[in-house]
Amino acid sequence: MNTTDHQDTPEQPQAVTDFLNQISNFEIERKAVLSVGVPSLKRLSIIAKRDTGQAATVRLFLLGLYNGHRFPFDLTRLRGLDSDLFTACIDVLTMDARATVQEIHLYFDNGSELFEAWAKEVSK
Repeated sequence: MNTTDHQDTPEQPQAVTDFLNQISNFEIERKAVLSVGVPSLKRLSIIAKRDTGQAATVRLFLLGLYNGHRFPFDLTRLRGLDSDLFTACIDVLTMDARATVQEIHLYFDNGSELFEAWAKEVSK
């Protein structure tokens, strides 16, 4: 996806033009991944509150994004999710990796408390 809004001019060397284009492209990508990732994150948080095997996987996945050192996540667990939940996880992972606007728990009011409550459930 290349949106060359910036033109090379005698006053602006090619390297600056390329850099401005990269920033523009990054902003377009950031908006796109946020528009998909945030709703997917909200959906996964609802699923994570349930008492099912898939909910447990989603909780562990989200906790892994929250604090990967404290909650290592085995990616092969994603194989046990249905297609929609798998896609939502990938959307959230993409958002977390590519948009990097804020830490995952900060998308929620009282996010720290929510994730720490899930952490207590995991440690039972």
